Amino acid sequence: MNYNFNDNNFKQTEIYKSFINSNPTKGTLSIRAYSANQAIPIEGLNIIISTEYQNNTIKMYEGKTNNSGVIENISLPTPKLSNSNLTTPNTITYTVRAMQTDKIDESYKINMYENISVIQTINIGPQTLKVGVTTWQ
Repeated sequence: MNYNFNDNNFKQTEIYKSFINSNPTKGTLSIRAYSANQAIPIEGLNIIISTEYQNNTIKMYEGKTNNSGVIENISLPTPKLSNSNLTTPNTITYTVRAMQTDKIDESYKINMYENISVIQTINIGPQTLKVGVTTWQ
């Protein structure tokens, strides 16, 4: 099944309750989307963040990068750290999907940890179609 984390109906399900019980803390994710070795920000890049849990896909976030190519401080559920798992801390893996028109569709896997801020850089290279005409890949 596919669920939207912010849907009130989903929040009433056992899957939601189990997910939150397994991931009671938060980490933050920021997105930086650029081209030309981070010289040109990519504005309006669609970002969808999801995770797989008990054979279900849970969409956690959907938004667009601002005119600086950035989305800041996306709060995501994470497992709790404890003294017994500091060497190999519990983590949750999220998929970050970046899309724009039919030219860009890239996915990144990221691990999130309690109280850790993660920055995911998305590099989009220009593609030359013919001399003098450039578009985004």
